[in-house]
Amino acid sequence: MNENVRQPEAPLSAQPALVLFSGGQDSATCLAWALSRFASVQTIGFDYGQRHAVELQCRANVRRAVAALRPDWERRLGADVLLGIDLFQQLADNALTAADMPIEGGSAGGVPNTFVPGRNLIFILHAAAWAYQRGVRHLVLGVCQTDSSGYPDCRDDSVKALQVAMNLGMDSRYTLHAPLMFLDKAATWQLAEELGGKALVDVILEESHTCYEGERGQRFAWGYGCGACPACLLRRRGYEAYVRRRAASDQDAGAATPDLEKDV
Repeated sequence: MNENVRQPEAPLSAQPALVLFSGGQDSATCLAWALSRFASVQTIGFDYGQRHAVELQCRANVRRAVAALRPDWERRLGADVLLGIDLFQQLADNALTAADMPIEGGSAGGVPNTFVPGRNLIFILHAAAWAYQRGVRHLVLGVCQTDSSGYPDCRDDSVKALQVAMNLGMDSRYTLHAPLMFLDKAATWQLAEELGGKALVDVILEESHTCYEGERGQRFAWGYGCGACPACLLRRRGYEAYVRRRAASDQDAGAATPDLEKDV
């Protein structure tokens, strides 16, 4: 063996990963992405005083349902941890932590009032600190620059800058994976199908939660929600675009249209 040749690190599939997991569409897709690539996967969530607890209640169901889709995913899925971070209400007023504040979309060039300043940055830092002594250096994030409602802490530059800062500040070698960064919501649905077939799409439709209002009483083709808040509108538009693209692709290939739900 030539000792001058640098030996490769352990392959990615043999390394552990930590998924920042809210129980929504994006983090559910990222969980499947991580389970298909890493030997062991843990999840971490945050109770930060959000205006409803529905997404926290959905997390366990999403984890269980995603893992059950494949025996190797079930073997790879490890423990879940929920950290309490109650400082956001002390930092700034926003509609995600103030139940009495109406949810409003952003004006032209601005961010909506659901933006919690620094939320994703703080989540990532807490996740990295938790992972530090556990030897986990791969963090998987559901952030997306393409469909982020303009949130600046979802941008690629923000994530890359934070990775550099964490590695300097903790003298470590973290890698922040953001598989959805440049995907729109339709492409995120498509990625879910590629990872786990229609079964994973169905799990995300039925079990995941996105609605800012915490509504689970009405089931649409794209999942549960109020149907009117910015998160529901984004999810609906993405799912409808996914269905159209999928139907066009099948038509081009001369195949039958898949059995995907549509609102009537």
